Amino acid sequence: MKIGITCYPTYGGSGVVATELGIELAANGHQVHFITYSQPFRLTGREKGVFYHEVPVSNYPLFEYPPYDLALATRMSEVAEYYELDLLHVHYAIPHSVSALLARQMLAARGRHLPFVTTLHGTDITLVGLDRSYLPITRFGIEESDGVTSISQYLKDKTLEEFHIQNHIEVIPNFVNCDVYKPRKDREAARAIYASPGEKILIHLSNFRPVKRVTDVVKIFAGVVERVPSRLLLVGDGPDRSSAEYLAHNLGIQDHISFLGKQESVNELLPLADLMLMPSKLESFGLAALEAMACKVPTIATNVGGVPELIDDGVTGRLFPVGATDAMAQAAIELLTDEEKLQAMANAGRASAQARYCSSQIIPLYERYYERVLNKGSRTA
Repeated sequence: MKIGITCYPTYGGSGVVATELGIELAANGHQVHFITYSQPFRLTGREKGVFYHEVPVSNYPLFEYPPYDLALATRMSEVAEYYELDLLHVHYAIPHSVSALLARQMLAARGRHLPFVTTLHGTDITLVGLDRSYLPITRFGIEESDGVTSISQYLKDKTLEEFHIQNHIEVIPNFVNCDVYKPRKDREAARAIYASPGEKILIHLSNFRPVKRVTDVVKIFAGVVERVPSRLLLVGDGPDRSSAEYLAHNLGIQDHISFLGKQESVNELLPLADLMLMPSKLESFGLAALEAMACKVPTIATNVGGVPELIDDGVTGRLFPVGATDAMAQAAIELLTDEEKLQAMANAGRASAQARYCSSQIIPLYERYYERVLNKGSRTA
């Protein structure tokens, strides 16, 4: 198949999943075209069968805000026509589903049918889409999609509840390449870069937006480092980084924390950790936790959204209410001081990732779904 993919090419879950999906599809022999305003974060540009098409956006003085959605629709139709795409797959409903709808209509006027699939990722439904300014157009874009998928059962249920969608929503969970995200053989030697002998390593990975509650990560670690010699690696960047830095300084633990910024090869960092911290206000899935699980790193997380579908509390990780930083710190201490329990949880997490979420299992679900959408379109065209 020839597949066009549009996503936000930023350091966030939806962009990561879309990029990894495209790379995996190309590895399976499909031709994949990314249509975005900049090259996706995890795309090197050297992947076989993967092509990138930039969306130029006009800064004409008349426009107070650049009309990205219109420029995207135009670029989608151009790429689809020139490269004879079979379908578009857009990640994050706003504004991508509406742009894809416009592209489909533009091509239909020239006698060509281009179906599109919309994948719902989370805040496009739970936050932005519920804004009264966007709710009607978000609902319209989803309803007009030729196919709709959701990354968790929670998000599917939330979409049906809040938007009263009539279109069928298929649940296809996020995935991880279990051959890339795995324990490192040189783990002990590599840990020496970040921690002294005898120190434990905790890690957090996010875009540092308020919903991720990065200051809670610092509070949890403050409780841990009082009892267990340890280091905290903060991977990523975003609006709450300065707040986290300020809090770390006020608590006197800044020398125990490394702010690593955005990292491309997180698969090399995650296996060095003993625990992942994910105290988010909301997660529709929790991709960072899955990547950690695949690397045999248990996650201490909040019991929100789709996280309980991923983490089995007490088996593959621990779950707590939002804001329960003291309880999370205590749970971390208990695990870090009980090597047998920690390793049992790490092994169970890896086993769960391999059994349910490896890309070798999930990518075929997308391929079969594409075929269903294309077959449906051929019958109605």
